[in-house]
Amino acid sequence: MTTAAATTVDTAPSPDTGSWPDRLSAIADDCLAVLLSGADQDWSRPAGDLDWTCRQTLDHIALGLVGYAGLLIARPVDRYVTLFASLDPQAPIHACLEGLGIAASLLTTTVRHTPPQVRAWHPWGHSDPAGFAAMGATELAVHTYDLTRALGIAWTPPDALGAAVVARLFPDAPAGHRPSDTLLWCTGRLPLPGLPRRTRWQWDGTVR
Repeated sequence: MTTAAATTVDTAPSPDTGSWPDRLSAIADDCLAVLLSGADQDWSRPAGDLDWTCRQTLDHIALGLVGYAGLLIARPVDRYVTLFASLDPQAPIHACLEGLGIAASLLTTTVRHTPPQVRAWHPWGHSDPAGFAAMGATELAVHTYDLTRALGIAWTPPDALGAAVVARLFPDAPAGHRPSDTLLWCTGRLPLPGLPRRTRWQWDGTVR
C-alpha cells in the first residue's frame, strides 16, 4: 500500500469557551478542515488500527453523532433509538464530509437546546447533554486521529478539548500528561510513559 506524503497541520489548541456546544462545534470544524485536506487520497485503506476503511469510519462517526442527538431528543431509559444515519455510499469524500458536518451540527444544536437536567440512556452510562456532547467530541477527535494517521496527515486533538473530554468521560484517567495524549491513551490509541497502550476501554457517561 502506498503511503501518502505527510502534511503538516497546525495542532495549536483551540480556545476553550467552557460551553459544550461550542467545544463540539469547534472540534467538528477542526476535524472537517483537516479531513478535507486529504479528501483526494485513497479512502479505501484501513483507518489507523481499525478494522474499518477510512470511508467506513466516516459512516461510523455520522451514525454516532446523529444517534446521540436522537437519544437526547427521545430520552429513552433502557434502549437505543431506532433512527440510524448513513452516508451515501456512492458519494465522493467531499460530499461525505459535508454530511458529517450536518451530523455534527444536528448534535450541537440538540445539545444547545436541551435542558441540562435531561437524562438519556447510553450503554456506557445514562448521560446529560454535556455528556453526549463529550461523546460526540470524542468520536470526532479520536477517529479523525485514526483517519489522519492513515492519510499521512500530522494531526492530534487540541489539548483544550482533550482536557475537557477526559475530565467529563474518563474520571480515572492518569494525571501529569499532555491532555491530547491522555485522551488518546484513554481510547486505546497510544501508550503513555509507564502505561502500556490499552486493549479494552470505554468511557463513563454518567453525570457527576
